[in-house]
Amino acid sequence: MKRYIKYGVCLTLLIQGCSSVTIYNPTDVATIAREQQLIHKSKMFGDNRSIIEVVKGDLSIIDFELEVVGERDLEYTDEEAQSFPEIYTEIEGVLTFRGNHYRTSPSYGTIGSGVSYELESVWNFQTQTSPRWGGGSGWTGQPSIVKWEPEVKKIMNVFEKFKEKEEFVEVIYGSLDGSVYFFELETGEKTRDPIRIGNPIKGSVAIDPRGYPLLYVGDGIPQKSPFGQRIFSLIDSTELYFQKGEDPFAYRDWGAFDGSPLINRLTDTLVSGGENGIFYKTKLHTKFDIDKRTISVDPRPMKYRYKIQENYYQGIENSVAVYRNLAFFSDNGGSVQALDLMTMEPYFALAPIDDTDSTIVIDLEGKQPFIYTSTEVDIVGKDGNAHIRKINGLTGDVVWDVEYPAFFYDGVNGGVLATPVIIDQLVIYAVARYKQRYSGLMVALNKDTGEEVWRWEMPHYAWSSPVNVKTEEGYTYIIQADSVGNLHFIDAISGAIIHQINLGSNIESSPAVFNDMLVVGTRGGKFHGVKIHPK
Repeated sequence: MKRYIKYGVCLTLLIQGCSSVTIYNPTDVATIAREQQLIHKSKMFGDNRSIIEVVKGDLSIIDFELEVVGERDLEYTDEEAQSFPEIYTEIEGVLTFRGNHYRTSPSYGTIGSGVSYELESVWNFQTQTSPRWGGGSGWTGQPSIVKWEPEVKKIMNVFEKFKEKEEFVEVIYGSLDGSVYFFELETGEKTRDPIRIGNPIKGSVAIDPRGYPLLYVGDGIPQKSPFGQRIFSLIDSTELYFQKGEDPFAYRDWGAFDGSPLINRLTDTLVSGGENGIFYKTKLHTKFDIDKRTISVDPRPMKYRYKIQENYYQGIENSVAVYRNLAFFSDNGGSVQALDLMTMEPYFALAPIDDTDSTIVIDLEGKQPFIYTSTEVDIVGKDGNAHIRKINGLTGDVVWDVEYPAFFYDGVNGGVLATPVIIDQLVIYAVARYKQRYSGLMVALNKDTGEEVWRWEMPHYAWSSPVNVKTEEGYTYIIQADSVGNLHFIDAISGAIIHQINLGSNIESSPAVFNDMLVVGTRGGKFHGVKIHPK
């Protein structure tokens, strides 16, 4: 029996380095019964997709409302199985932030075998600059990397020399200069003309998981035009759709989209969150005719807005994570929500703690989903504690809560902004501004207990998310960037640093990896292609 009960006897254990972990002990019989009722309870549809039927928890702290084409006060249940497939995409690459709907795959493929490894920057590209935000990329700023199907590659506006290249892999990167750039992975050569949006792109772009030539881009700042979420054709780079972020349905008047969307390839449905405090489930109505070289969308968004008691900071700045029909996200106030995509209703909502930009990661233990979430030190307006929590994804009950002290710094917050990696029995986090204002901490926590297995006190803090890479034999390493431009290659089991290089400027962005090539941008205005060499 796992230890996850919200109301029980709390045991607080001191962990080295001024942190604590609170473990919740199972003394609430009613909650145990509810948990057992949920496990393995699902409804099967004709195409063998299953829907998790959840039991609603205490929703007294939340009010919510739906809108579809201006109509509100809906009683809604989707007749289509809004269940994401187990495998997010069958296309080779990293197509959305952290690669899949669980947000657990920032790398694709494997690196070569070796007794040791070193990193080498083999190409770089200098972007343009915007007046305030500069160029390159910032948080979260992960590129997409995709190996296109040959038939799709032929109809796109990729330069002719690359259409003939059999092993062509393309990097697609949104920049703070307001453009989306396209490169060949191995050489860094431009593969097509940039798409100029004009508004800084802070978040991570996404590619359609069906392999369709569709690009999804969120704007971060309204620098030259209204900001929101856009869909482009990658046949000819035309904008097909714009979801305006400044929405009269929203409670918050701020229209950024820093989160990277997910697309259910079986239902032609997009899910995403906006910093306006709206969760979107959008039927795309995609039409793709490869013979006629045409693609179109006719989106019909369903909008979900909410208010949570004592939460005055709405805005979904992280990327939504999904298990089957269950969507998870947190917000700028630190409330965690779980939403049933079949009914578009929450089944649990947790009270706010502090600003949460780190994306929730889903981990399955058997058929039981657990989620990992973490907070910054922001709303408190002073130095405080960042929380790292493991939560039962079916009930909202907290398994454990680990706290780490961090410094507040206006605009460049301390605490956790990075999204973690999960490796076997470890969940690994980077904590910013730990012990000193410009230093940090990387910790590997035991998934069952929350206790530290290893730690690395970083000389320089990190907003960039750790990336896990595997050898052909299955051994795992971590790559971690930091605020002075270092890339560190780390043994995931021991935490030992094997190699490091410096890319010249602050790396807020999260890298993506395709086999032995890593791509990441810096606040110094550059994108870098980095080779992982076995020795």
